[in-house]
Amino acid sequence: MLTISKTKEDGRLLVSLEGQLNATTTPQFDAELNNSLKNVTELILDFDKVDYVSSAGLRTVLGAQKTMNTQGAMKLTNVDETIREVFELTGFAKFLTIETKKRPEDELHE
Repeated sequence: MLTISKTKEDGRLLVSLEGQLNATTTPQFDAELNNSLKNVTELILDFDKVDYVSSAGLRTVLGAQKTMNTQGAMKLTNVDETIREVFELTGFAKFLTIETKKRPEDELHE
């Protein structure tokens, strides 16, 4: 299951995801993005509550990046270390702006 929440303000679109990006949920995510990216110059995908990404999910994220390359910028935020590893192992981290989720112990040292 995947829950998608969107907030759009001016040219900025924040998409918060909760659940898994897999072969079952990716078509829903893909459709939501395709219907929302018109006139968007900044896309932020919040992965705070995403616990799994399959190859289908990776394709959708890469497709969004390709679209945003022509319209503006895109970044992934709150990506946990396990999912960040998936992006790194597949080579996608080279093409994506990824902000890793802060762990509670990291905040103690700030």
